[in-house]
Amino acid sequence: MSAVALGILVGSAGCQKKPEKTRIAMVVKNLGNGFFNAAHIGADEAARQIGGIEVIYTGPTTPSAEGQIEIINSLISQKVDAIVISANDPNALVPIAKKAMQRGIKVVSFDSGLAPEGRLMQLNPSNAELIGEKQVQMAASAIGGAGEIAILSASAQATNQNIWIGVMKKVLQEPQYAKVKLVATVYGDDQSDKSYREAIGLLRSHPDLKAIIAPTTVGIVAAAKAVVDEKLVGKVFVTGLGLPSEMAGHVKSGAVKEFAIWNPIDLGYAATYAAAEFVKGTAQPQPGTAVSVGRMGNVTLDANREAALGPPFTYNSDNVDKFAKLF
Repeated sequence: MSAVALGILVGSAGCQKKPEKTRIAMVVKNLGNGFFNAAHIGADEAARQIGGIEVIYTGPTTPSAEGQIEIINSLISQKVDAIVISANDPNALVPIAKKAMQRGIKVVSFDSGLAPEGRLMQLNPSNAELIGEKQVQMAASAIGGAGEIAILSASAQATNQNIWIGVMKKVLQEPQYAKVKLVATVYGDDQSDKSYREAIGLLRSHPDLKAIIAPTTVGIVAAAKAVVDEKLVGKVFVTGLGLPSEMAGHVKSGAVKEFAIWNPIDLGYAATYAAAEFVKGTAQPQPGTAVSVGRMGNVTLDANREAALGPPFTYNSDNVDKFAKLF
């Protein structure tokens, strides 16, 4: 436990002294996830820029709603000022998030959102339509516009994954994708070993498969490894959303031609900055209002109090090494 955290506990047990710093807890889907480690870097950057902010970075060891509920309960007891969360389940976390807000804690969800009643704002990394369309475009490009494709997602309950898959299915109905056929959607629960087994299953069950789209940083690595291990490089291509540091080797191997992701450092920075704005009272959770996200500018809340940072960025052999050094 840090000296600051210890001082907070001692103070609250004794004279109920108010902590000197605003404490913003970032609750991620699970610890040890490269995407969220990068988001943590961004959160710390926002804290330094604003000043007087302490970031508490936490999450369960495996991605579960139960683990996050337990953590939020603890954060309520610690009387943190704000919670920034990427939710493992949009609805299961609502009661505990509402409890936190009733105690005056500002709750902002990012990446994978909470249902509206459980948060003040949801910050999406990008626009769902752009993300879904981008992944279909990359898959179709890799296979020359014709052939069988499959999707390897995270958990069946993951809010963002399900929205993107819905968009992908809609995009695939457009005339230019008439020769691209989606044959299966499977779930690896954002666990490396399960995602790998599901990818192997796809490759063996669908001998004519040409591409796997994995809209998850864990799944795309597992799928690329499966393609290499099954000696299908050049026959099956993997694309989706991945981290440059984890994907550079798979781009070099030929299993991946290109993939996309937003910058998780920017996302963690913006979500933390927005949370601080709510704590200060300079942001209001009303549709149509603008919320400052520091160096990223302003984002405007829609009817569901959601906002998006921007379109995903494409990584390939030309630029992946450069970005792999960052995240």
